[in-house]
Amino acid sequence: MANIVETIKSDLTEAIENDKLVLPTLPEVALQVRDITESEDSAIMDLIKVISNDTALSARIIRVCNSPLFRGSRAIENLNMAVSRLGMAYTSNLAMGLAMEQMFQATSDMIDKRLRATWQTSTEVAGVCHVLAQHYTKLKPDQATLAGLVHLIGVLPILRYVEDRDIQISSIMLDNVIEQLHPRVGSMILKKWDFPKELQNVPLEYANFQREVPSADYADLVMIANLQLVTDTDHPWNEMDWTKIPAFDRLGIDPTADMNEEEDLNAQMEAAMALLQ
Repeated sequence: MANIVETIKSDLTEAIENDKLVLPTLPEVALQVRDITESEDSAIMDLIKVISNDTALSARIIRVCNSPLFRGSRAIENLNMAVSRLGMAYTSNLAMGLAMEQMFQATSDMIDKRLRATWQTSTEVAGVCHVLAQHYTKLKPDQATLAGLVHLIGVLPILRYVEDRDIQISSIMLDNVIEQLHPRVGSMILKKWDFPKELQNVPLEYANFQREVPSADYADLVMIANLQLVTDTDHPWNEMDWTKIPAFDRLGIDPTADMNEEEDLNAQMEAAMALLQ
């Protein structure tokens, strides 16, 4: 069995190195949203127009706006109000992130389950990243949310590859392949998508627990959010000595404190995670 793993790894690695791996393309609505936010002369109305063509996306953005995270004095009933409250930067990053959900689906049951689970984890991490960014850093919550949503994007082409070739492999073996290859693939995808530099390294760095950087960055947020989500589980990460993880220090978070105990913070994290579901 182990040689199947080696074969998949070497095939994928070769495909990666020769630029032959089929990388996913950003959904059309995400591309349009990005073009608008990057163009000098576009207005908030242009953004509203593109998003309003996608009814599901519009509904979710309105829901986000009415969540406890953005507690406004009055309910938001339409997209215009929502975008005005969130602002262009936040709306566009949120729209891009949420549009990606459609990519995490497959025809084979096993692969579909895995893709959905990957997306679920990504949304939970994204929610926690938003709150951590707001509480502990000067980093942008919208970028932090996007960093969480894309940190596992490299899993996509690996699972697609297994599905397309109908490779029979046990779950444990597949985990092993994914764990070793997804960071590198994820970083390639974000480069291909022209994501901001500070997000391109997130898939590569978020599980590099000893990393040293001058100040807290988006990879730190994604790292701590992931650790936060495995607290009280039997995940191997709980066997590490968290006091030796420099990212906690950079964020000014006490690794021995239980964030779930801080009611206000916890309520916000719950709200943020529910947002993206």
